[in-house]
Amino acid sequence: MDEFEAVKSRHEDLTVLGEMASEEDDAGTQSEVLTDAAELEKSVRALELKSLFQDEDDRKNAILTIHPGAGGVDSQDWAEMLFRMYLRWAERRGLSVEIVDESPGEEAGLKSAAAILRGEYAYGYLKVERGVHRLVRISPFDAQKRRHTSFASVFVYAEADEEVELEIADSDLRWDTFRASGAGGQHVNKTSSAVRVTHIPTGTVVQCQSERSQHRNRDTALSILKSRLYAISQEEKRKERQKVEDEKGDIAWGNQIRSYVFQPYTMVKDHRMNLEVGDVQAVMNGEIDEFIEAALLRGIGKGVSSGEKA
Repeated sequence: MDEFEAVKSRHEDLTVLGEMASEEDDAGTQSEVLTDAAELEKSVRALELKSLFQDEDDRKNAILTIHPGAGGVDSQDWAEMLFRMYLRWAERRGLSVEIVDESPGEEAGLKSAAAILRGEYAYGYLKVERGVHRLVRISPFDAQKRRHTSFASVFVYAEADEEVELEIADSDLRWDTFRASGAGGQHVNKTSSAVRVTHIPTGTVVQCQSERSQHRNRDTALSILKSRLYAISQEEKRKERQKVEDEKGDIAWGNQIRSYVFQPYTMVKDHRMNLEVGDVQAVMNGEIDEFIEAALLRGIGKGVSSGEKA
């Protein structure tokens, strides 16, 4: 309500100032009013989006995971490109990011990636990005320079907070340790600091290799596991019969929510809203708010818990 009153007050002030500038034919003030009105329009739009966040998980932090699909090394490279895109988007929105998993592919790209994005409404905004993302380009890994189609899945769920009461029996967990790979310095490769935890009853697997300390990685992995199990429990409350992982769908043709075309032309198309953007490089640099806002205004993800399909 405070934000609403502030926007309402700004609108009233600009209305009065605009009328005065028009009566006095003050071009300078009229130009200032137009500039301020454009900023006010952005504030109104942001407030409109916030009013849509009525689900209990919307205000929470988001846990983002990305996995390559059909397409071999190209899909692993695509997974890394997508991961970078979302990290750039988080930076633009002022969200803090903790990368908890970056498992590199044998030749290029990532076999898997996960990060915790912290900030107000992080999950509320990002939940509409769940689904399969399709890339069309001339493959840099093809000596014949042929056009390839690659896929990667994006999944987002809310980070479970301390208020969530969820008991996990030690006997239900299987812990594995391994040497961390990728970025992180030489130290992480000398000791088995990375951890993988499997929740045996559900088959849910989480791995973490972001810290040099095995103890810290265990804490982070357990926290993420708790969030995933919370998502599953929310799903069960709404009488969904399939597990969270089953809802992702096949990471292949026909299931994509968005296509990113680099050749023979450049375009990013969201198939849910039939929304197209021509500047693919801007999108890959994190400018995806247009897609997110359009999806939210269309009601995509409304009433969906962190464990349900968007």
